This record gives sequence, structure tokens and C-alpha cells, in this order.
Amino acid sequence: MDDFNMNMNNMRNRWKPRKPKIGKAAKRTAAVVAVVAVAALAATDCTYQIQEQEQAVLTTFGMPKAVTETGLHFKIPLIQRVQKVNTTIQGFPIGYQQDTNEVVSNEGIMITSDYNFIDVDFFVEYRITEPVKYLYTSQEPVEILKSIAQSCIRTVIASYSVDDVLTTGKSEIQAKIREMIMEKMEQQDVGIQLVNITIQDSEPPTQEVMRAFKAVETAKQGKETAVNNANKYRNEQLPQAEAQADQIIQDAEAAKQVRINEAEAEVARFNAMYEEYVKNPEVTKQRMFYEAMEDVLPDMKLIIDDGTGTQKVLPLDSFTGETNAASDDAYEPAAGESGAGTAEGTSGTQQAQNTQGGDR
Repeated sequence: MDDFNMNMNNMRNRWKPRKPKIGKAAKRTAAVVAVVAVAALAATDCTYQIQEQEQAVLTTFGMPKAVTETGLHFKIPLIQRVQKVNTTIQGFPIGYQQDTNEVVSNEGIMITSDYNFIDVDFFVEYRITEPVKYLYTSQEPVEILKSIAQSCIRTVIASYSVDDVLTTGKSEIQAKIREMIMEKMEQQDVGIQLVNITIQDSEPPTQEVMRAFKAVETAKQGKETAVNNANKYRNEQLPQAEAQADQIIQDAEAAKQVRINEAEAEVARFNAMYEEYVKNPEVTKQRMFYEAMEDVLPDMKLIIDDGTGTQKVLPLDSFTGETNAASDDAYEPAAGESGAGTAEGTSGTQQAQNTQGGDR
């Protein structure tokens, strides 16, 4: 039995396939492939390309160096390492999500100087100016910029009223925030420069407050409209009022000149009358007396008798029969009164002649 087993083992060993031996040609092929792979790796890792909007940091044994020139550059494979940095203007939002435009309440809701809450959205623009500091000074330089921006925004917003933040003070607020951020970023020196920060939107945090603010804005616009209309009306009415005032002044000046001329004429007339009075005072007195009597008693009739029985009545009546008969009956002297009438007529005649002489 043992012999049988030995014979079977011998037969199995006899028919067992032998492993082929590796020849020299195969070893040479493997060496060539390895050399080609190393050469290809070295060829691909010894150059790098810098685009126009990029900068690179070349690290040699842990020592970084900025490469700012664009184009093709060489490096030592497996020893030098290259990190590229985008130097174009980039940005991030504060107070909302840029993709969905949803409100981020812990960033956007702030309190103003008059203790009102307001939701303000900002957009921050920055660019990388020093790649070495950007890569090695801090692990998250953009987060540093964002934290500084939020701090400066809250500080500035807290110093303005809610009306200024909503309406007229946006430009001034943006300028102050930008100046404050740039000052703090210079202190941090992480290789990032702030380009600009803008207010995207500002509104009250709730719908009720938003409606109240809209009502206030509507009232303000109505006030501005009323003021503009009032100014327009004033500008329209003021020239007319000035023209009327000028016309009144001109009329007053004309009336003044007329009164002055009349007064000067009266003065001249009285001066002339005074000259005549100096020459013959009695005649002038009588003349003035009769003129005054004519004005006071315009309907008085004057009877003139020259002593011959002829009577003259001034003013003359009409030549109707009734009027003449009434005149004769009224002024015919009685028999016993003829001497007195004649004397009175003579005296009247002399007075009339004196009056006519004075008129001459």
C-alpha cells in the first residue's frame, strides 16, 4: 500500500506543469516602461501655465514665492509645488442667499439709532492682491473679511435712524462702512482688498411695519408734491403780483405828478391874484366879494336903475308875457317910494359900474 502511494505521488510530480522562467527580455521591457512613466511624470510636472487673471505661489521645500507673470513657467518635479489663485473681482452676499434670494435673519436684521429693527442686504466685492498672504496667513481669509464686514455694518447702521437707512442716507452709510472695513483689513493683512460694498435692499422686517413705512413714504412724497405745486403757483403768481405792484406804483406816481401840477397852477394863480391885489386892493376885494356871492347865490336877480326910470334885471328872464308882467309888478316902485327907489337905484347903478370897472 505504501508502495502504491509512492508510485502515485511520483506520477503526479511527473505530470505537474512547471513555472516558466522570466527572461532577460521581459525584465528589459519592464524597465523601459518604468523609465517612460517617470519621464512622462517629470515632463508633465515640470511646467505650469498662469492665465491672465491668475497668480501663482511656488513652494520650494516649504518656502513660498509669488509668481505674477502670465505664461508658461518651469518647476522642479516632486520638489516644487504650485498653487494658483484667482485675482479677479469676487463677491459674497450678507443678509441673503445669492442663489435662492432667501433672507438670512442672523445677518440682515439690525437695529438703528432710534431703536427700530430693519432688514438690510449687502453685497461685498473683493479681490486677492497678495497670494502668499492669502494662502498662508489664515486658513479662511474670506471668512475674516465677512466677519469684519458684518461688524462694521452693524456699527454704522446703529448710528443712523431708520429713515436714513431706508431713504436718503444709503450713499453715506456705504461710504462709511467701506472706509471702516478697509482700515480693519489693513490691520489683518490677509492678502485681500475690499473693492466695494453696496446696499442691495433695505426694508422693515415684518409686513405690518413695512406697510407703515410705505404709508410714511407715501405721505412724504405727497408733501414733496404739495411743496412743488406751491412753488409752481408762487412762481406763476409772483410775476403777476409784481406787475400789478408796478402798475399801482406807476399810477400813484402819475397821480402824484398831477396833484403837484395842479398845486403849482393854484399857487401861480394865487400869486397872480396877489399881484393884482397889491396894485388895487379895494377893487380886488369887491371883485372877490361878488364872485363869492355869485357862487353862493347863483339865482339872485340884480335890479339896476339909472334914475331915468329904466330898470335892468340881471340875469335877464325869458321874453314870455307872464314873466315880464311878474317882473314889472315885482319891481315897479310906489308913488311914495320913488325918491327912495331912485336913490337906491342910483346907488345900485354906481355899485354895478364900480363892479364892471373892477372886472375890467
